[in-house]
Amino acid sequence: MTATKIQTAASDPVRQVPHLFWGAGFAAASVAVLLVLGFVINPAQPYAFDAWILRALRHPDAPAVPMGPVWLKGAMIDITALGGGTVLTLVVLITVGMLLVSRKWTTALLVAAGTVSGSLAVSTAKEIAARPRPEVVPHLVEVTTQSFPSGHSANSAIIYLTIATLLTQTTGADARRTYLFAVVAALVTLIGVSRVYLGVHWPTDVLAGWSFGTLWALAWWRIGKWLRIHHHAAIPDDEIAAL
Repeated sequence: MTATKIQTAASDPVRQVPHLFWGAGFAAASVAVLLVLGFVINPAQPYAFDAWILRALRHPDAPAVPMGPVWLKGAMIDITALGGGTVLTLVVLITVGMLLVSRKWTTALLVAAGTVSGSLAVSTAKEIAARPRPEVVPHLVEVTTQSFPSGHSANSAIIYLTIATLLTQTTGADARRTYLFAVVAALVTLIGVSRVYLGVHWPTDVLAGWSFGTLWALAWWRIGKWLRIHHHAAIPDDEIAAL
């Protein structure tokens, strides 16, 4: 592939992450800074709105009963499972397998490295923060690990968003890429909301998870971009052209 073709592919705006996602990254960074400042000031005390939101999602006279129609509790339990370790592991394995079958070695390696390292970082952060689970309302699902950040929120953002951003480097058609981001953003949002609805996380746990996952996905998109541009000689032409 000629240098001109590589330069054209690299500068093609259709191959870039949508501007809305960069906006989400800026918002994530802002939220992360606020949460860090809050923990520095008083690490043991949750924000006032944390408890208020948890109580607002339950019936005042029956805190074990969530607000909303009867079917909503089951739906939230199903949705929260989409951010669990089993489902996310399967998603990564299926995605990496499909990329390997498609001979997109670089993207497969980036997806595997980005998602695994991100999950390890979340586990480490939970142990360091050691924030207890909220006891304001009864938990509607069983939990065993620490609370901050929300593992479901962080890992779903890390895995779904990292996969989505890296696939934009091998996917044409702006409409398809926009649709992919919209679906992933909605899924990650619902998973985080489900954790608060089920009473197993403070809202700030979820905000921190979303922030970390979004920034992590953007970081790995930049790593992939840099790798494809500066080491194009070792990358197949079809992957370089997908920049």
